[in-house]
Amino acid sequence: MAAAVAPAVAALMGGTADAEDDDKSKGFKVDPNWPKALPDRWITAEVAGNAVDSKDHIWALTRSRATPDNFTEKERRMVREGRAQRSPTVIEFDKSGEVVNSWNLSGTPPDNMHGIFVDYQGYVWIGGNGGNDSIVQKYDRNGTLQRQIGVQHMRDTTNHSPTLLNRPSDIFVDPANGEVYISDGYGNRRVIVFGAGNANNTALRMWGEQGTIADAEAGSPYRFLEVVHAVNIGADGLVYVNDRKGDRIHVYTKAGVFVRNIWVQKGIGWRNDAAHVAAGDGAAIGTAWDMTFSSDKHQTFIYNADGEQELKWTIRRGDDHPTAEFGRAGHQAGESTFLHTIAADSNGDLYAAETIGGRRLQKFKATGEQK
Repeated sequence: MAAAVAPAVAALMGGTADAEDDDKSKGFKVDPNWPKALPDRWITAEVAGNAVDSKDHIWALTRSRATPDNFTEKERRMVREGRAQRSPTVIEFDKSGEVVNSWNLSGTPPDNMHGIFVDYQGYVWIGGNGGNDSIVQKYDRNGTLQRQIGVQHMRDTTNHSPTLLNRPSDIFVDPANGEVYISDGYGNRRVIVFGAGNANNTALRMWGEQGTIADAEAGSPYRFLEVVHAVNIGADGLVYVNDRKGDRIHVYTKAGVFVRNIWVQKGIGWRNDAAHVAAGDGAAIGTAWDMTFSSDKHQTFIYNADGEQELKWTIRRGDDHPTAEFGRAGHQAGESTFLHTIAADSNGDLYAAETIGGRRLQKFKATGEQK
């Protein structure tokens, strides 16, 4: 284990001192010492996704070997001169934060990794949102490629292909029957579902299309304002889909029948875009980036990652209203820069990954106040 780490490694580790915050009163407190120091002088790039498996191991998907990568010139020099190493693309941590496994992608992997999921059988699923990415890959936990959905660099531009994808963002495998749900969301605007077998690469069903601001204001079903950023299935058997710029989580049955919307500060993602653009700041990205469920049997709470405001929202399922939030923009422990994805372990602790400017994975320990 390295005694000293490069700046990017320190960023992944989350720092060593608490930022001033009130996380504890909201049910969570950052663990500034998780994860532990990375081995072999690794430096990481953006952490494009994270997941928790049935062993409570935490998986990080890095862009250290993306095409192009997002290292600084100095970091590239350090690698070239042998003073640092690019971390593997996939890193598995145990609950204490020790690295227990790592590997790189094989075959013809995505150019820009996006989204990681570990299914009920322990297989690891990975997507990609690079400009020409068009696949989801399935690996065993040691990095052997098992299945690929789609054909790399052959994008579906119709939103209707049963075999091709267009910059897929996230994956969820239904433990009830092994069906694979994909948010085909950067190039297309849909959820697409495939069968369980490794050869079942023709879709069983799909739903969703491009929406408008008027659709977002009205909460219109099936209409996604921009990126379809994440997909999950709850213990209630319903499918939860993050419409990032639309500031909402769409809820559907597994057959694709619309049930309801869960709003995350409606309008942040679009109502002030003209002013933002006029000020030179660019349009808002939206509040509904990714979500996970609380660890209790009834999954009482949803935890939503809001990368627009750098907040993690607690939403009580049923009334579907945010009850608390924590976090703020910054680079200290407990703060975030480009909060991207979120996952929970069986104890209710949360793990949050950051991409552009953040490049790290942080742990937030449940304090028990919402259990």
